[in-house]
Amino acid sequence: MTAPRLLRKCLFAALSAVLVATAATGSAQAQQPADAIAAAVTFSDTFDGPAGASVDTSKWQIETGDNVNNHERQYYTAGNRNAALDGQGHLVITARRENPANYQCWYGTCQYTSARLNTSGKFTAQYGHVEARMKIPRGQGMWPAFWMLGTPVNWPDSGEIDVMENVGFEPSTVHGTIHGPGYSGSGGIGAGYTLPGGQAFADAFHTFAVDWAPDSITWSVDGNVYQRRTPADLGGRTWVFNKPFFLILNLAVGGYWPGDPDGSTAFPQQLVVDHVSVTTGDTATGTAIRGLAGKCVDVAGANPANGTPVQLYDCNGTAAQQWTAGGDGTLRALGKCLDVTGGGTADGTAVQLYDCNGTAAQRWTVTAAHDIVNPQADKCLDVTGNNSANGTRLQLWTCTGGANQKWTVG
Repeated sequence: MTAPRLLRKCLFAALSAVLVATAATGSAQAQQPADAIAAAVTFSDTFDGPAGASVDTSKWQIETGDNVNNHERQYYTAGNRNAALDGQGHLVITARRENPANYQCWYGTCQYTSARLNTSGKFTAQYGHVEARMKIPRGQGMWPAFWMLGTPVNWPDSGEIDVMENVGFEPSTVHGTIHGPGYSGSGGIGAGYTLPGGQAFADAFHTFAVDWAPDSITWSVDGNVYQRRTPADLGGRTWVFNKPFFLILNLAVGGYWPGDPDGSTAFPQQLVVDHVSVTTGDTATGTAIRGLAGKCVDVAGANPANGTPVQLYDCNGTAAQQWTAGGDGTLRALGKCLDVTGGGTADGTAVQLYDCNGTAAQRWTVTAAHDIVNPQADKCLDVTGNNSANGTRLQLWTCTGGANQKWTVG
């Protein structure tokens, strides 16, 4: 059953503020905010407000004008005619077919209006989990996007991360791409993700995200990872994704890539945005999680490969021990998630590092008793055999209140 709209919005806000997931039915574990990692949430907008209101100008600025470089057909307007809240917790960016004489584009009078918002000068991110939940428009010539530009902007040398782009002639596919010096424009490096069974992205809301670490960027749709890029993918060209980037939301009409709208494209078209969040800090580091004998939750060998054991080890401040809280109840290190192997629920099931995939095996709850619980199993993160030796594997086990199940964040 789908939760009521208001309830879902409140739950999201809670997840964005702290590492809290819904506990399994019947769990007696009391939940509390994980204050030490609350600061990991650096940006969140759930677009609550009255219908017709403008976006929060403390978070967003609205760009105006056309886009010569891409030969797009729209003029981006100010105010709330093309970008406004709908009163139901959404931002709606509307593309309209209209050509008032005062909207001049590179080719003459524009044929369409739309909106483009960014966080330049208001918020930048460097590393973390960046996501937006959106329902995209449909139709030939439509080009919605959620993306980031490096600062200061000197494209392409300063870099671009496209979290999600869609062109209307591919209703079932979205694209994630990086651009930089020597790999920009049509030479950008990326991949597409296609919904199964001929579904269209315009039919429902979907969550588009990247998990961004110093030497990797991983793309997902609805928690399904579909590509990961590292400096090794650049063929010796420069990796420029180690600086602050700002966020951009826009709905373009026409251009080199999507082509122009045609008679099949109905207007107005809308990009509906449910939320945007960034859930880690402006640095590459996160927070240590300390347990038995004052030792830390550690990724063995600092190896980001899927299936790498998660263990207890002397705290050393390395990236293998820097954990951040995702807005979806995940714990993340090295660009991946703390995961219960095979989605198991039995006592003794080992935990590991794995691509973030949105499953219940990667959801965790911090309790008032300093337990870290996987709600699916209703069991605790546990040091195997109560053994404080370096390298002891971590696992799931029935919550007993023992010292080998007590964790301090920070």
